[in-house]
Amino acid sequence: MAARMDAAVVEIAIDDAQLEAFAGDDAAGAVVTFRGVVRNHDDGRAVAGIRYVGHPSADAVMRRTVAEFQDRDGVHAVAAHHRVGDLAIGDAALVVVVGASHRKQAFACASDLVDRIKETLPIWKLQRFTDGSEEWSQCP
Repeated sequence: MAARMDAAVVEIAIDDAQLEAFAGDDAAGAVVTFRGVVRNHDDGRAVAGIRYVGHPSADAVMRRTVAEFQDRDGVHAVAAHHRVGDLAIGDAALVVVVGASHRKQAFACASDLVDRIKETLPIWKLQRFTDGSEEWSQCP
């Protein structure tokens, strides 16, 4: 049976607790959360903030990508939300939560899902540096 799934591209702060509650399950012996946050540096430069811009297909791509992980052995629930818009240092850009029977299953699924999202999701990042300059990254 396929795991429960929650996947979205959102314009508001990601509610980690809501995703963790979704992934919780009486059969899940492990719930693993990955929280990718905006850091204050990149390649030796001080970062002031980030703007994420998504292609109109981003939400559908996110749902398809997360669905690829629903049939993983031992996985009961899988959730992933990516935020778009202006984010400050410390804000969550991507939250992935996996509930699985065992910790190795949960960790492996979460890690693989984060990598797959980074490969497939059409979201681009404009970094704003403290010196006033800007730079696009993760663009095709």
